[in-house]
Amino acid sequence: MQNQIKVLIPTDFSVQAEFAFIMVRKIGAKIPIEVHFLHVLSVPDTVTMDPDGSIQTCGEIDVRYVESQRDIALRNLENLKKTYGPEIRTDLVLGKTTDAIVRYAESNGFDLIAMGTKGAWGLKEKISGSETQMIARHTRVPVLSLMCDRSDLEFKNVLLVHNFKETHNQDLRILKLMVEAFETKVHFLQIAKTSNPQEKREIENHMAEFASANGIGGYEPHVLVDSDIESGVTHFNQMTQMDLVCIGTHAKGGWFHRSATEKLINHMFKPIISFHLK
Repeated sequence: MQNQIKVLIPTDFSVQAEFAFIMVRKIGAKIPIEVHFLHVLSVPDTVTMDPDGSIQTCGEIDVRYVESQRDIALRNLENLKKTYGPEIRTDLVLGKTTDAIVRYAESNGFDLIAMGTKGAWGLKEKISGSETQMIARHTRVPVLSLMCDRSDLEFKNVLLVHNFKETHNQDLRILKLMVEAFETKVHFLQIAKTSNPQEKREIENHMAEFASANGIGGYEPHVLVDSDIESGVTHFNQMTQMDLVCIGTHAKGGWFHRSATEKLINHMFKPIISFHLK
């Protein structure tokens, strides 16, 4: 089915994964979806699992311990089917959590990764960040992230944050499907450094070019002067109450480059769809 979305929900069996499923189910009310839950058993590379589920180790790690963790995870995955319905699919893989999720999503042709996140602040953010942040950085698959239960959410207004000088075609399929299905109003936002009227006109011209290049029929333009992208998006949402934020990332991050998209994923209590910029 052309408009069907194949969605991957990584789960550690916490409430955050449940939040992600609630959001995906809400999308599924209007758009056909295929939902897969994935659990990653975090083990060293020296531990492997055959297709039949047999565990092998280098000898330093107790096979029986890994087998017990595998069995617990499989029972939990089976319980998800009992809770959410037999139509959902589940899988278990071994490896480093973030790498395994990215590899699984890309090799199996997923359209969207949906993740609940606890966010990250302070020293934790600087040292390791959140798993959701890291996955958004490394995967080419768009990531839907959220911090809390959004079962009451209505997709009335979606905010696309962008530098609209980048007018070439972007991967906005998920956004456009949702806008069409839910009859959502699209808002374009660019954060500017000054209130120069000429700069504002140029940005609005770039917005029109971007909309044409990406097949977006109607939108409401916004230019907001603020100190940085994260502050600007936060302040705009406080003034207008968007339902969903869509923002691209250049897939850079770390000590010397602070990604605005990753900071929003870690700090913002709004659902966010992040996608890699072309």
